[in-house]
Amino acid sequence: MNLSMKAKSLILVGLLLLGLLGTTSVTSALEVGEKAPDFKLPSTNGVDISLSDFKGKKFVFLEFYGAAFVPT
Repeated sequence: MNLSMKAKSLILVGLLLLGLLGTTSVTSALEVGEKAPDFKLPSTNGVDISLSDFKGKKFVFLEFYGAAFVPT
């Protein structure tokens, strides 16, 4: 590969990285008492469920798993 092809490839990779970094948003952790943002995830039966579906209910328990159900 000649020098101009390497330079073009490097510029293209740089532009792609800038595009990816420019589209990411910064999120911060919630503080105690702050309202959770609405989100939508697939349920076990294939229907999407959003947090707002439970608005007005007494309690909502969210549990997140860091990995699949595999032994550690």
